[in-house]
Amino acid sequence: MAVERTLSIIKPDATRRNLTGKINARFEERGLRIVAQRRLKLSRDEAERFYAVHRERPFFKDLVAFMTSGPVVVQVLEGESAVALNREIMGATNPASAAPGTIRKDFAESIEANSVHGSDSAENARTEVAFFFSESEICP
Repeated sequence: MAVERTLSIIKPDATRRNLTGKINARFEERGLRIVAQRRLKLSRDEAERFYAVHRERPFFKDLVAFMTSGPVVVQVLEGESAVALNREIMGATNPASAAPGTIRKDFAESIEANSVHGSDSAENARTEVAFFFSESEICP
């Protein structure tokens, strides 16, 4: 297995409920290290650029509105097979379908307000990490 990096975003529904520490504990307990982290409020432009792949989908405007509704925590997770492990820890996008003990099953409010985002592939992880962080800001 290879050491990888992946992007994680703790979404506004989770930061509003002060779940950042509980969510990060889940990552760390499973062997992922937080090697970069920043709390910020996404502008509409940033959210639209980050989620541009979904621009033509019917939920795009609602997604942008939600992701700009409050602060988020953007972070880089590093570890063995980090992309797949992060996705396992997060659980299915729809919390109703997520496995017990996953972040989304335990903390999500809805399919949209599902508490976390994670890169879906190593290639997308590189692009997403670079969207928020320069290499000098990542401290392995």
